Amino acid sequence: MRIATWNVNSLKIRLPKVEEWLAYAQPDVLCMQETKLADSAFPALAFSALGYESAHCGEGRWNGVAIVSRVGLDDVAAGFSDQAEDETAEARLLWATCAGVRVGSVYVPNGRQVGTEHYEAKLAWLDRLHRHVQTCDPASDMVICGDFNVAPEDRDVWDPAKLHCGTHISPPEREAVAALKSWGLSDVFRQIYPDSGVYSWWDYRAGDFHQGRGLRIDLVLATKSLADKATWALIDRQARKGKLPSDHAPLLVDFIDQ
Repeated sequence: MRIATWNVNSLKIRLPKVEEWLAYAQPDVLCMQETKLADSAFPALAFSALGYESAHCGEGRWNGVAIVSRVGLDDVAAGFSDQAEDETAEARLLWATCAGVRVGSVYVPNGRQVGTEHYEAKLAWLDRLHRHVQTCDPASDMVICGDFNVAPEDRDVWDPAKLHCGTHISPPEREAVAALKSWGLSDVFRQIYPDSGVYSWWDYRAGDFHQGRGLRIDLVLATKSLADKATWALIDRQARKGKLPSDHAPLLVDFIDQ
């Protein structure tokens, strides 16, 4: 089973690139973030033509998460377990079961700047995700994919000294991701590739992509039963190139029964 995640940074603009990428990368499940679409505008027919069922949670201009699957898409649910009555909730979390695996597509708030209300809201969102995960069974097959807007370690940052204690790398943010791991989730990419200098996001400005100034903030976190089946992972830099790319590259992981 090949599971991928990609912050597409506007699916309306990026749909042709996504369609092209699906054709050659052939993921069984793709989680997308920052679709920036309302549910009524989601191009479900385009994905259906490629053999994928789809689910989407969007609010229009901002945010938006989706899961497309060619191995089944059941028990779709948006948001947190305590979110049913929260009409102000942003479209940042979507769940579905695909071939027996519970899949979550997450788009964690950016946080903007340490010490601001946006930063505090980011920490509160991550804490809410942790509390939601604690209602799940750590012995089950579950994977949470997406743009976490957190670089978990210094090796995930092009220059930790320059960005010291800035948003995305501050200790409280990293501790929030570490709490998810302590519950029973593994950072599957790091499980396979320990090297530094491998990133999934690059600022559009100042030629950061070509200069190698990036962050690894897109993660696939899996429970042990699933993480033990991970055999291969890739951050596809090729998809970050060309005309009108997203500022993120897709991340793929293969899970194979031994």
